[in-house]
Amino acid sequence: MSLSVHLLHPPDADDLARLRAALHPDVRLALGPELPASPDYHVLVAGRPRREHLTASANLHTLIIPWSGLSDQTRELMLDFPHIAVHNLHHNAAPVAEMAVTLLLAAAKFVVPIDRTFRSHDWTPRYRPNPAVLLEGKTALVLGYGAIGRRAARICRGLGMRVTAVRRRPSASEETPDEVYPPEALHDLLPQAGVLLICLPHTPETDGLVGARELTLLPPDAVLVNVGRGPIVDEEALYRALRDGTLYAAGLDVWYTYPAPGDEAARSHTPPSQYPFHELENVVMSPHRAGGARATEFRRVIDLARLLDAAARGEPLPNRVDVRAGY
Repeated sequence: MSLSVHLLHPPDADDLARLRAALHPDVRLALGPELPASPDYHVLVAGRPRREHLTASANLHTLIIPWSGLSDQTRELMLDFPHIAVHNLHHNAAPVAEMAVTLLLAAAKFVVPIDRTFRSHDWTPRYRPNPAVLLEGKTALVLGYGAIGRRAARICRGLGMRVTAVRRRPSASEETPDEVYPPEALHDLLPQAGVLLICLPHTPETDGLVGARELTLLPPDAVLVNVGRGPIVDEEALYRALRDGTLYAAGLDVWYTYPAPGDEAARSHTPPSQYPFHELENVVMSPHRAGGARATEFRRVIDLARLLDAAARGEPLPNRVDVRAGY
């Protein structure tokens, strides 16, 4: 039996050719934002589907979101379609984890302000007290021990760090070299954390999870990295902690304000926050680009082919999303 799949936003020609070459012969693709006259697809591949995309085909049983997580709008919509299974792609887990550790090292070693100074041929930072944080021997606390968090944890261990992690459903049977705790343990873990790595999705449960109280529980030389979503950390509390020195440094790839979708002019002048993080020397700023790399799209289509092939063979699909939980 063939599997009919509709891709609302197909990749470019080269990546589409790679996708077709990797697919099981029983997978039949339909492409484009316009639905066919007689929709019969079993699987919809769409990041932000509309209601009509979900109701058009009576055969639809699976939605694949071609990245990790799902938007609040998609989550609310999918609650009305409990019979449709939702799955993510985790093709970007490696580049996001790499960026998390890149931001950690850049923030801990104050690479950006020293680079800026040295570009004017000023050597004085070499002769001043060095603000860099030594990471070896410190504890990294990873919030969100999924595909990204586990990769970041491995790199931290390679740097000589001890890793603890918070996961919503720790498994006693899971084999891991790290110490994994439930969310209730967060306040007990924070005072030990020289590094706080946030790899969580944004859900009603994680909104504002790290606020002023949590930031004050961290050691005075702690470094925070957020590659999850901005609102997981309270915006004002984060700015004030960095400004006042309560938090030593931070590397941030996710924010609180974004350019309006489709507004290309706004992309060059939209502040990412109502607070002037850009004035702080102890912050490394990145415009939500952690998941990108030269190989990202190639990995996306290969990961998509893997899920579609599993569906064509009648096998369970990985990366199932708990829509009620939001990830």
